[in-house]
Amino acid sequence: MKLKFLGTGTSQGVPVIGCTCEVCTSENPKDKRFRSSVIVTTDENRKILIDCGPDFRQQMLINQESNVDIALLTHEHNDHVIGLDDMRPLIFKSGKNMPLYCSQRVGQEVKNRFPYAFADVRYPGAPAFDLHEIENKPFTVLDTEITPIEVIHYKITAFGYKFKNSAYITDAGFISDTEKEKLKDLDVLILNCIRKFDPHPAHFILPDVINLFEELKPKKLFLTHISHHLGLHDIEDKQLPPGIHLAYDGLEINF
Repeated sequence: MKLKFLGTGTSQGVPVIGCTCEVCTSENPKDKRFRSSVIVTTDENRKILIDCGPDFRQQMLINQESNVDIALLTHEHNDHVIGLDDMRPLIFKSGKNMPLYCSQRVGQEVKNRFPYAFADVRYPGAPAFDLHEIENKPFTVLDTEITPIEVIHYKITAFGYKFKNSAYITDAGFISDTEKEKLKDLDVLILNCIRKFDPHPAHFILPDVINLFEELKPKKLFLTHISHHLGLHDIEDKQLPPGIHLAYDGLEINF
C-alpha cells in the first residue's frame, strides 16, 4: 500500500493570507502546505481519500490523481469536508454515488452542508453521496481492513485511521490509553503537530508529539497539520529526534 500527503497544513493553509513571516514567504515547496488530506492506494490500486478540504481540486490536479473509490472523513470541520462538492467530476465519470465513511454525527453535518446532494430529486450537475456510518471498531472495504482510532479534538471526537501497521491521525489533542493500544509499535505513525511552543486547546504541539513517539515507539513518525508557527521545513526537520520527520505535500510513504 502507499500513502501520499495531498496536504499537510492547518485550516488556514501555508502561506497564510497576508502573512509575511519567513515560512509564509519561503520559496521552498516544502513550506507550502495545502489543508491536511491524504490518499491511500491499496495493493489492488484502489484509492481511499482521507478528508476532502477546500484544496481538494488543486491537490488532485497537482498530484495527477484522477480517481477516488471511497472517502473517509475524520470529522466535520470545514477544512476536512468542504471540498466534497468538487468530487463531482469523479462522480460523473464513474456514474455512481461517492461512498463516504464517517461517524453518524459527521454524516449528519455533511447532509446539512450539502443538502442538494441528498435531495430526492437532484438538479443536473449536483454531486451524490452514499453515507456509510461507522463506529469505533474495525471494518473492511475494498478488501482492506480499516481500524478507526478515536481521538479528542477540543470538545468533539474525531477518527484517525489505521491500515495494516500504519496509522494516520490529524486534529487531535488527546488520545486515551485504550486508543493508544492500537498505536503501539507501528511501522509508521502520522500525527498532527500545529506548532513548536504554546499549548493549543485542540491540537498536539511538538513536545506532545515527542512524548507520544517515546511512549508508542513507532519505527517512523511523520508530522502533519503543520502551521507556519512550526518553522522552516529544512531547518526544523534536521532538529527533530531520530525517527521523527516533517511530512510535506506530495510525500509518498510505502507500507
